This record gives sequence, structure tokens and C-alpha cells, in this order.
Amino acid sequence: MTLSPPPLLPADVALFLDFDGCLVDIAPRPDAVVVSQALRDRLTALSLRQGGALALISGRDVADLRGHLGDFAGMIAGSHGSEMSPAPGRIDTLHSVGVDAKALHAEAHERAAPHPAILVEEKPHGVALHYRDDPSLQDFVDGVMQDMVARNPHLMLQPAKMAMELRPGGVGKDSALAHLMTLPPFAGRLPVFAGDDTTDEPAMAEAQSRGGFAIKVGDGATAARYRLADPSALAAWLDASLT
Repeated sequence: MTLSPPPLLPADVALFLDFDGCLVDIAPRPDAVVVSQALRDRLTALSLRQGGALALISGRDVADLRGHLGDFAGMIAGSHGSEMSPAPGRIDTLHSVGVDAKALHAEAHERAAPHPAILVEEKPHGVALHYRDDPSLQDFVDGVMQDMVARNPHLMLQPAKMAMELRPGGVGKDSALAHLMTLPPFAGRLPVFAGDDTTDEPAMAEAQSRGGFAIKVGDGATAARYRLADPSALAAWLDASLT
């Protein structure tokens, strides 16, 4: 199904944006993403235009995102909705699952050690294994993570692009969006969500169930009503909406 580009962004909606593959191009390593000053300025301008009703909803943890985004002072939901940061210097935990992150990180490093191409991404509420440098390791990574979740049933597996993550259950990008929609200045607005990955699909469906719309960035099947080719196309759409 061919999806059309979205209409220009209204100023009275609540805007929710994924980060990797949406605002920035996917990088070989999570710490290798390029965040331009133009992007930082765009987010600040959008937040002002939307009356503060702009939030990033990402699988990355909040501290990592804040480190990349400089003086961006808006709302960030990180770790797939496990944590929320209304402003720099504050991070609230939104799940009640007991997570021994240090133990998860140690086991992931140990299990991945025979394959240097696997990148272990330590997160405050879980861990991810990336196999982008060697896609043939997908089955190995899936097996390791299936084994780990079997011994940590309070956690869940989250597939992503060339990666598999172990994270708290009971939260997600959809629940993050739903939570934000109860808070000012998001409450009472129609939501718009843009994302690129399978991890974003629940939030896309959530936005559209509330009368808003969603934008799929990139290829692949989607519940979204609209599509843009890549982060550059999304940036152009956002800039056109600002003019």
C-alpha cells in the first residue's frame, strides 16, 4: 500500500517524535549518531510553536538523549516508556518492575563475548544486543535473549532493527503517549506520532485511536496513515510546517 505524505503539521496538536531512524539516521553504533545544531534548533522552534506540546518518545534512555540534544528542554520519554523527563535534571521511573540492570549487563557482555561484532548497549532499565555489524548473528542473539527472558519473566523482549532488547513489561511507547496525553500541555489536543520501527507501531496505533495521525518514516508495513522516506524528509516536513 502506497501512503501519501502528511499534511502540514497543525499548531494545535500534540507532537510526538521517535529519535533513531526518525530524527537522525541510524548509525552503526548508538553512540555514533550525528545530531546537528539544526536539529536542536528545530526541536526548540517546534516546542515553542506547539505551545510546549512536543515530546520525544524513544527506546534510548533519557540521559543518553539529553546528552545528544544539548539545550533542548522539552519532555522526553525514554527506555520505551520506562522513564520520563519533563525537564533536564529530572528523570521519573514509570514502571514497577524490579530490574537488576547490573546483572543483566554483566550476563549480556559474557554471552556476547565470543562474537565481537555484537554490541552490548547497557540501559538503566534493561539491555540490548545489536548485531548490525554481522546480521548472520541474528539467531544467536535471539537465542541468548530468549534464554535471558526465560530467567527474568518480569521482563519482556523488544525486537528492533538489527537488535533485540530486554526491558520492563507493562510499558511501551504507546503507554508513554497515553500518559503524556493526560498532562498539560498535551491534554485536550489530537496526537501526531512519527516513528520508523516496529517498536513505534503501538504508539502509531494509539495516536490514531485518539483521532490524530501517525507517520511512518522509511519502508515497511505500518499502521500509520502517512509515510515519509527518511529523516531528511521528516525534517523538511517539520521545517515547512514551521514557516
